[in-house]
Amino acid sequence: MLKGINNLLTPELLKILMEMGHGDELVISDGNFPAASMANHLVRLDGNNVPEVLDAILSVFPLDQYVEEPVVYMDVVPGDNFVPVIWDEYRKIIDKYEPGTKIEHMERFAFYERAKKAYAVIYTSEKSKYANVILKKGCV
Repeated sequence: MLKGINNLLTPELLKILMEMGHGDELVISDGNFPAASMANHLVRLDGNNVPEVLDAILSVFPLDQYVEEPVVYMDVVPGDNFVPVIWDEYRKIIDKYEPGTKIEHMERFAFYERAKKAYAVIYTSEKSKYANVILKKGCV
């Protein structure tokens, strides 16, 4: 056991976060995301939701301070007429660790292509639509 480390940060996940370098990207996916077919490294955190995983990761993971938008959300598909209220929750969590961070919104298929190049994908059981997020790692 370690002190001060969130229980969601499993040994496997901590190893991956430590292996990642400046500029590497990490996807935190909802339960509908095709994580297994896209991931270079897949970490399953079944039974957990994106906000709690995002909070745990940002407690140890610096965001890239040298890019304008180190966080990316999958944008709503045109015509879907849906407002992802979960993004408000993400904003509060991000501001807790990295106040004022700018967030990019990316079209669904462009998001998928970017996710394929990410260092790792963390799969959650999140049921909210458009709950996927990419984090770009910064320097300590």
